[in-house]
Amino acid sequence: MTPTSFRELVPILQTAIGPMILISGLGLLLLTMTNRLGRIIDRSRQLLDDLESFPESYIIRINQEVAILWKRARYIRIAILLACMTCLGASLLIITLFLSLLVNLDLPLLLAAIFITSMFCLSTSLIFFVFDVNLTLHALKIERESHDRKRLIIETKGF
Repeated sequence: MTPTSFRELVPILQTAIGPMILISGLGLLLLTMTNRLGRIIDRSRQLLDDLESFPESYIIRINQEVAILWKRARYIRIAILLACMTCLGASLLIITLFLSLLVNLDLPLLLAAIFITSMFCLSTSLIFFVFDVNLTLHALKIERESHDRKRLIIETKGF
């Protein structure tokens, strides 16, 4: 069915709205993830500046935190890649919808495969995002324990 009028094209446009909304939402998710990646990089640089001038106990803690930041950066990189693949899949879905209409092809299995693959990528991306959040809490725990030890030392010395 090659579209001969606007009325025949409207159902395809309506069907394409869902993937367009997905792409819009993915933009916000990608913005969040890239901001987190930037903060990871900034924090790593901040921790590693002038590292040699600090006592050994501090250097050990810094190395633990930087190791966690490196792992977080890898998780966020994978999450961003998968979110981009989801966006690409949604775009391909829209293109395939319109091409199937224009060249009169019935491609339900291809459309379903693209959609399922996109949703799998999105789900996996969100899983890696949650891993990053959990590692953030682990790094915070290391920093909190370090501050608790310092506070305990100060309190026992009577300051």
